[in-house]
Amino acid sequence: MLLPVRIVVAPDSFKGSLAAEDVAVAISEGIARVLPDAELLLRPIADGGEGTVAAALRAGYVPLPARVAGPDGRPVDAVVARDGDTAVVELATAAGLGQLSELAPLTAGTFGVGELLRAALDDGARRIVLGIGGSATTDGGAGMLQALGVRLLDGDGGELPPGGAALAGLDRVDVSGLDPRIRDVELVVASDVDNPLTGPAGAAAVFGPQKGASPADVAVLDAALTRYAAVLARDLGADVAAMPGAGGAGGTAAGAVAVLGARVVSGAGLICDLVGLDDALEGAALAITGEGAIDEQTLRGKAPAEVARRARKAGVPCLALAGVVRLSAEQVAAAGLAGAHGLTDVEPDLARCLAEPAPILTRLAADVVPPLVG
Repeated sequence: MLLPVRIVVAPDSFKGSLAAEDVAVAISEGIARVLPDAELLLRPIADGGEGTVAAALRAGYVPLPARVAGPDGRPVDAVVARDGDTAVVELATAAGLGQLSELAPLTAGTFGVGELLRAALDDGARRIVLGIGGSATTDGGAGMLQALGVRLLDGDGGELPPGGAALAGLDRVDVSGLDPRIRDVELVVASDVDNPLTGPAGAAAVFGPQKGASPADVAVLDAALTRYAAVLARDLGADVAAMPGAGGAGGTAAGAVAVLGARVVSGAGLICDLVGLDDALEGAALAITGEGAIDEQTLRGKAPAEVARRARKAGVPCLALAGVVRLSAEQVAAAGLAGAHGLTDVEPDLARCLAEPAPILTRLAADVVPPLVG
């Protein structure tokens, strides 16, 4: 008796359009129409940003609800994903851009992220994965640290208010009240950026504008983060100003490394491990990945490139489906992909592709997958 053909569906989100879970479902529905006997394993992934917790939950983690402070201090409902001793925390669920009714580049904070870490500690986690993409903040993780008991003090001994701009007044860091449990936990920061904390390639200069920062705001925030880095180095002996990746999530990575003893790793690789992608690929006939745009950025270690790399190692052909493909056929092949197709392959009306991506993606999958497994 022949076993059903196994297809692993492991896309990232189509940012601003479809969550990774919805992308995976749309693709699987298209395959099921034309290959009803296929065994479909859905493993939506992320690169450490939005969708990190959802990917963990799809892979079998259980949800731990938590009500925490949002980036502007108003309460938000978030979820920590738990499995055994491991907890997965997604910064964007507590300090994401989508939680602001009005951008607040100078004052948005990460206090709720620290509250999520506390919730994971309270639940007995011994290893915490913190995905840091999609932040609304440029506070260096200051709010996160304050939620865990760190005191960030001005020259008069007062606690700094929320937001990155306030770091310009930082006089000293007092870690005597830091939650002692954090020292006994492995804290891993999952990120897809290698920007330093400060300077022209730093958190404020590169990511501040998308969070609403004007050129003047960028200057204020960069100076504040420079002060923050100097005090962390003086008081804790932690030099994070130029560390690759320290600028992730408005410098949250820097605060996590300097004060919490975290290490920063590739978000895409870590999430693929969390969802058990390698095991899913065993015996598969095809892997399907994708994101909103398959382009030059994809080749620089983003989630679809990681899926393609692992599929190639497992001897499984890998197909990319996207909103748009901006790579040549030669670049697609060099990336280890068996092919790459965009929504406009089946729907030339770009406006409709943007308005109704899910049904068009379903049509696309139904058209292009059968020849690869037939």
